[in-house]
Formats: sequence, C-alpha cells, structure tokens
Amino acid sequence: MPATDPAELTARLIRCPSVTPQEGGALGLLQPMLEAAGFSCTRIDRGGVANLFARWGAKDAPLRFGFNGHTDVVPPGDPADWRYDPFAGVEAGGRLWGRGACDMKSGVAAFVAAAVDFVTKTPPAEGAVIVTITGDEEGPSTDGTVAILDWMHENGESMSHCLVGEPTCPQIMGEMIKHGRRGSMTAAITARGVQGHAAYPHRARNPLPALVALLDRLARHELDRGNSNFDPSTLALTTIDTGNPASNVIPAQARAVLNIRFNDSHTGTSLSEWLEQEINTAAETGITFDLDIKVSGESFVTAPGAFTDLVARAVKTVCGVAPELSTSGGTSDARFIKDHCPVVEFGLVGQSMHQVDEHVEIDHIHMLKAVYLRILESYFDQRPTTTSGTGT
Repeated sequence: MPATDPAELTARLIRCPSVTPQEGGALGLLQPMLEAAGFSCTRIDRGGVANLFARWGAKDAPLRFGFNGHTDVVPPGDPADWRYDPFAGVEAGGRLWGRGACDMKSGVAAFVAAAVDFVTKTPPAEGAVIVTITGDEEGPSTDGTVAILDWMHENGESMSHCLVGEPTCPQIMGEMIKHGRRGSMTAAITARGVQGHAAYPHRARNPLPALVALLDRLARHELDRGNSNFDPSTLALTTIDTGNPASNVIPAQARAVLNIRFNDSHTGTSLSEWLEQEINTAAETGITFDLDIKVSGESFVTAPGAFTDLVARAVKTVCGVAPELSTSGGTSDARFIKDHCPVVEFGLVGQSMHQVDEHVEIDHIHMLKAVYLRILESYFDQRPTTTSGTGT
C-alpha cells in the first residue's frame, strides 16, 4: 500500500469551504479514508457543528494515543485580495496556498496520514489510535471538541495522551512544542449614570470619569510577574464606547471591554472576584456598574516528563531542531483536553495563519507527518507514564 500523501490531502481539504461552522465536505472526505484503514468512525454533530471521532483498536486497549485538530477555518475576506483562490488549494513555488493551509488543515492531513500509514503497516499489538476532528475551533468552541469529549465520557471512550496539531513554531520548523496555555477571560463593564446637558453637569451623573478611573486602575495593576512556566499575565483594554453622537450631552452610560490572559497564578474565579471588588469600590462614586464575564479557558501545564520528552525526541530526529517547551500564544482546544488526559501541541510554522495568502511549505507538511509517525512508533514501543499529567 503506497504511503498517504499529506500534502495532497491538505490540498483536497483546502478545497472544502469549511468556514466556521460549515463542514464544507471536509469530514466527508476524511471519514471514508479512516474507515478504509480500519478505524471505527462516529459523527458527533451538536448545535449545528459537525465533529468526527475515529478509533483504531480496542476501546479498552492499555495504550490509547489521540490526535486532535479542526477543519473549520476563518473567513477568507475579499477573495480579490488573494494571490490565488482561497479555496483552490494551489501548489506554487514549493508552497500550498489557501485558507486553512497553515491553520490547520495541514496538521489534520499530517496526523490522519500518519495514523493511516501506522495502523496499516505497523499496527500496535496492544494499542488504540484515536483521531478527533472538530468544526468549531475557530468559532464559539462550545459544540466542537467539548461535544466530542462529552460523547467520549458518555460512551466509555478515552485517550491516554493526546497531541493537538495546531501550528506551534514561530519561525523554524520544529522549534517549539506547546505544553500548556494561558487562560483567557473577557470582561464587559457597563457604567450607568444620568444623562444631562453638558452646560449643567450638576443636573446629570456622568458615568465616564468613574469608568475611566476604574479602567486606569485595572490597566496599571500588576497581576503577577510570571513564573517558571509562564510569562506575566496581561490585561488589555480592547474597547471603550459611549455611542454618544452629541458633544453637548453627558451620556447616560458607557461600556468598556477588557481581555485578560492569565497564568497559573490565577483562575477565572479568582480574577472574577478581583474585578468585582474593584467595581464595588468604583460604585462608591454613585455610578452603577454591571459586569459580564466570560472565561473561555483556564491556564494549564502538562508537566515536563516522559511524554514531552518523547515528543521532543521525535521532533529533533525529524526536524534536526531541539524544540523549546512553551506556554506562549493564545488558546486552543488543548484547554478542554487537559481535563481528559495529558496533552501537548506540535505543528507547523504559524506565520501566515488567518492572513490573506495563507500558505504552508509543502516540505513542512511531509516533515510534520514524519514527526507524527515517529511519535506513534515511539509511543507504542515505550509508554510514557501518566504521572507527567496536567496541573492548573
């Protein structure tokens, strides 16, 4: 049986217009391929999102290695701004062009190709290979990997360890493995006063001074100084709005939004409590404040150990680079998987993701498949201990 070409599979996936939450034919392309290799596949569709669970081997196998990724992509913007049709999957100049080429149809193609070749050519005697693919990573992330994990729990399915195939390398293929992520929360603060004429401010109650003072206090506050696993937590003001078109009217209300990326010195709950305390202090001005908080993920770290070492050795063997363990960047679906099993992320150079003319080096797709194949071979040769698990 010829080896599965991950670059050709990436091109076919790019030609599936799977803009969140549309499936676009991507899972319909992958499922028959996995089934032909002996995977038992289940579609887990929830809330208008299409997801796929595939397992080769026994449910109760002692070794159950999982891959996770997404086939949904962000909108391409104006196609006229692109060098090539964003859904044509054009190969040119040693690169593959199109929406999702980098983030992350190439990663999905690489681990599907590696998994198919592994189980058909060197199947493990006592092991299972699991592939989970979602269509909701670029969207609200409520009915994607979360739905898959819910279904797995209900049906007695589990992974011993998992690798998420997101782009992780800043500039050089192989230079970085993500073994944790910062938490993320968004807070919307609405300050309410009394509208009035700007010439008679004593007849109004202006919410802006109190809101501005509160935001200045929040922005200047040092959340922490970082630690051995994480950079310092950050708070960024992202918008301040009054919706007031008149220069001679004191507005009745104003709204601000901030985003906090936090390390494991905090939790979503502890930061929410801090914000509530600050707002209670600001309310002493006579202005009423409303607070709406959404925590999209808690921080986590998969402790360095046998599992991270195994992945790092595979990367160095294939790419010739000793990868750095990092917790930098935004969020990924690893934030959900960390409650299920130890998880790390490794993938391509991510410089063009979400951009016009998104592209990937074709050689890098083949390298990525080779890394994933080496990980599978090593994993089922010597099991990493589960004690190198997660912590928050």
